[in-house]
Amino acid sequence: MNRRASPMPAMQRYKAIVSYEGTRYAGWQIQPNTDTIQGELQRALRELTRETQIVHASGRTDTGVHARGQVVHFDLERRMPLRNLHLGLLSKLPEDIRVQKVTRATPDFHARRSATGKQYRYFIWNDPVECPWLRHVRTHVRIRLDLEAMNRAAAQLVGRHDFQSFSANPNREVESTVRDLRRLSVARKGHEVTITAEAEGFLYKMVRSLTGFLLRVGVGELDPDVATMILASAERTARVPTAPPQGLFLWKVFYGEGSGR
Repeated sequence: MNRRASPMPAMQRYKAIVSYEGTRYAGWQIQPNTDTIQGELQRALRELTRETQIVHASGRTDTGVHARGQVVHFDLERRMPLRNLHLGLLSKLPEDIRVQKVTRATPDFHARRSATGKQYRYFIWNDPVECPWLRHVRTHVRIRLDLEAMNRAAAQLVGRHDFQSFSANPNREVESTVRDLRRLSVARKGHEVTITAEAEGFLYKMVRSLTGFLLRVGVGELDPDVATMILASAERTARVPTAPPQGLFLWKVFYGEGSGR
């Protein structure tokens, strides 16, 4: 008598919020013979669950770039209590990578495709003397920055534009270089200056390029009103340098109401 085979149990999808200091990593994406954030997360997951699964992120971060609110998802065959999964991952990860929260997600949730926007923050230590204990997470600028000029330039960049002149070549085909930059602002608190950029999505090295340009405006090397001309040129020039990676944090990823939950 033929018996129907038992259906394979559906895999459970999990969503996690991860923070990390990217100083000693070659970025997010797993690569051979070097340490990456994705590689460490997949190793920890494999050691904990004995399953080899891919950890998908909301987006890649470059070498030396940090995250406060990177969102990832992964699937597991084995069901685990959330607390055990969370604490188990923490026990397997190095101290510069922390899982802040783990939740169950619906099968259609995708850390990248379900995202509706991202916020990055770039931190600058603006003082003649560098702060030694922040040197890996702040970019040091000695000259006092003119925030009024920087915000004037930033205001010209907010909106839906072709940001080709504020991006770098990712060595892969890009469907469009048009992005909706919802927010670009500069604020100071003591010696710390923070640039906040928020958009539906960003091009390769776009935030560091925007920051590099705003820094040149802030130290008086460029007039704020050249922002519009640079946008219109759709061509990368030396007027838009790429700011160093250590000041940049992926701060938050946005999702639609009820997305994946």
